[in-house]
Amino acid sequence: MTNSLTILVFDSGLGGLTVLREVVAARPDAHYVYVADDAFFPYGHHSEDEIIARVVPLMGELIGTHDPDLVVIACNTASTLVLSHLRAAYSLPFVGTVPAIKPACALSKTRRVSVLGTKGTVKREYTKALIRDFAQGCEVTLVGSPELASLAEAELSGASVSDDAIRAELAPCFVGEEADARTDTVVLACTHYPLLLDRLKKLAPWPVEWIDPAPAIARRVSDLLGARIGGLAQSAEMIFTSNRVHGLSATLTPFFGGRAVA
Repeated sequence: MTNSLTILVFDSGLGGLTVLREVVAARPDAHYVYVADDAFFPYGHHSEDEIIARVVPLMGELIGTHDPDLVVIACNTASTLVLSHLRAAYSLPFVGTVPAIKPACALSKTRRVSVLGTKGTVKREYTKALIRDFAQGCEVTLVGSPELASLAEAELSGASVSDDAIRAELAPCFVGEEADARTDTVVLACTHYPLLLDRLKKLAPWPVEWIDPAPAIARRVSDLLGARIGGLAQSAEMIFTSNRVHGLSATLTPFFGGRAVA
């Protein structure tokens, strides 16, 4: 452990586990601290100023306690709001999660792309600027889902989530009638949503490409950290800001690369 890099992965809840899974696969040599700010979940229910005032000092406390070499903000809402503040306040590298509009528009054949995110993410100027800069002539539909993140958390925790509940959140993403002029690519602009990817595919009215930014984030993390420094780090930590005990060990193990979660 003394020679291991430490990577801190931060999200409002459990959605960032989808990013953690890819980062662990890319850097199995690192020690991981996953922090779920569940005491403030969901971020979409708070104002922009409240989120900034919450996350910036909280991150200072986490850095002071865990001394990470790099921090991943595995949350679109926090990334689009707080990254610049974090980089100004703290000297270590931060990797954020922002809507993958550029690769989605490059991939789309019908030139119709939907961005499925929280209400806060899709209304943010940051997201609109990405569309202006990278839409490449695509028609981009912004879909603000009020409940999908909470549904993903519920399912991961073992609760039953109905098809109808997921379908209602998903339906506005699918625009157009003719096959050559309808949505063919959906950006998952919330890290919670890949937790439901199998069900999203099943419930979609027609097949589309689903864009998950997690693999690109993992590549960025690995590039910033440089060459691997050793073998596999064996331990990992999971922290809830509410101080609750996670009680999800069997469910969480695959996200942490099979290692034990303290």
